[in-house]
Amino acid sequence: MQRVRLSPERVARGGAELADEIGFEQVTLSEVARRFGVKVASLYSHVSSSHDLRTRIAQLALVEIADRGAQALAGRSGRDALIALGDTYRDYAREHPGRYAATRYPLDTDEASVSAGRRHADLMRAVLRGYSLEETDQTHAVRLLGSVFQGFVTLELAGAFAHSEPEPQESWSRALDALDGVLCGWPSPDPTSRKTT
Repeated sequence: MQRVRLSPERVARGGAELADEIGFEQVTLSEVARRFGVKVASLYSHVSSSHDLRTRIAQLALVEIADRGAQALAGRSGRDALIALGDTYRDYAREHPGRYAATRYPLDTDEASVSAGRRHADLMRAVLRGYSLEETDQTHAVRLLGSVFQGFVTLELAGAFAHSEPEPQESWSRALDALDGVLCGWPSPDPTSRKTT
């Protein structure tokens, strides 16, 4: 029997593939070991714990989405860039549901600092350059984009839109149109509306 050559990267990728097949929450060191035909103890040379494995899967997924997003945004701006980035998240989630679920895995501060999370924020800010937003409003807008993308895709993957008309694609297109409208008419902050304590 040929010995399996493992590495941290190969273990993480095996875990990511498994996540797409059985769901991220079901991925364990035992399941990954079974996939490679090795004992769990063999994995500890490459990952230190279940948390380490899940963290590596999350980081891998974040990098893959960021790479796709950067490619999708090349040469686009404004509404076209918004649609391209939104479609990147949605398409990735439908192709790799387990990996996409991994992107919501909570990372420690040190892990987050070396993840591709910053690249995701930069991609959204790149989209916002096509709109006339003040720099102070960009964080709010990034959070809005993330909430709409994440919320819609998560609900769609959970089957929330499967039992009613119209098709989710129509709602997705309308949601992106609405986001474009909001970004085009982004309101200036009203200092009188802020509560003082």
